[in-house]
Amino acid sequence: MGRGRGAGERRRSRHVPAANGRLRDRRSGRQRVGYRSALVDVAEFDYELPEELIAQAPLPERDASRLLFLPRTEGALQHRAVRELPGLLRPGDVLVVNDARVIPARLHGHKEGSGGKVELLLVEPLAEGEWLALGQASKPLREGMRVDVLGTSIGIARVLGGGELVVRLPLHGDALWDFLDRCGELPLPPYIRHAPGPTDRERYQTVFARERGAVAAPTAGLHFTPALVEALRSRRIVVAPITLQVGPGTFLPVRSARVEDHRMHRERYFVPEETARALQGAGRVIAVGTTALRTLEACGGRPGPGATDLFITPGYEFRMVDGLFTNFHLPKSTLFMLVAAFAGLDRIKSAYREAIAARYRFFSYGDAMLIA
Repeated sequence: MGRGRGAGERRRSRHVPAANGRLRDRRSGRQRVGYRSALVDVAEFDYELPEELIAQAPLPERDASRLLFLPRTEGALQHRAVRELPGLLRPGDVLVVNDARVIPARLHGHKEGSGGKVELLLVEPLAEGEWLALGQASKPLREGMRVDVLGTSIGIARVLGGGELVVRLPLHGDALWDFLDRCGELPLPPYIRHAPGPTDRERYQTVFARERGAVAAPTAGLHFTPALVEALRSRRIVVAPITLQVGPGTFLPVRSARVEDHRMHRERYFVPEETARALQGAGRVIAVGTTALRTLEACGGRPGPGATDLFITPGYEFRMVDGLFTNFHLPKSTLFMLVAAFAGLDRIKSAYREAIAARYRFFSYGDAMLIA
């Protein structure tokens, strides 16, 4: 498959739900929105999870996690292990991984003058020296204020509302990364209760992590080891990178009552030429994580940079991706809606019930699922 087709012309996925979701209008760059009327209530994406199943730390070995294998269209669930992944895929498959690297983006400081405590989360670089950030303080932050973080003065350039700020840092390039490595804190998800430590500095990064800028890990990639990657390649499975700089929206619950009222966060991505070429000849495209899947669906197989706020819910027509390797996701989250779109809400809910009954570990440091 794929001979003679140019970039962006890959055949659509063989397993296609009704063409009724939120779709990219390639002519205008805007999104067209349409949902099945039966699935507009966010409450339909809820489920009960015992708190003790939320993994608080990674297993000693990355690929020791359990793997729940769900055939995408039909077939019984299988309880497997991540180490068995090479045998569950086919020669010629392309496994697309996100090589984003999490930065220690959470900064604790004090207002210059009053000494009031301030927490900043750097989200995305803007103009030279400026970053979009989220800010918290006991009293509102105002334009012109300065925040001292261990001797480095950070200016509040603009207040955007909803906790969003534009901040100005006096550091650039390697000096900025050195400052964050020295003074910043890894932004672990809020459901992980311990403070970030040395183990998290290593294990909340994937073995693919190269491109600095994410404020959350592409957690499906946390299960991979160099040995597992080599085992995949020895079976003629291509491992190809993309970059999507995961933003803080991945932590945010859907607060609206109706799905279509939710505002999706926007994230930057990059697709290398080599990955775009690999997609053209792929037997199947297997996305490692929801970030890789959203990137592939947004870019349409075309190389280069871009940004996406693609919101995938049941009814979406998948054009690029045939399989998904992913973690277990929070109830009523956009990520749970995405996996429900990929395999069907009823099948996903049934699979999650079985995972809970079998005591799988959930969320970022938890076990994995393969839908293919």
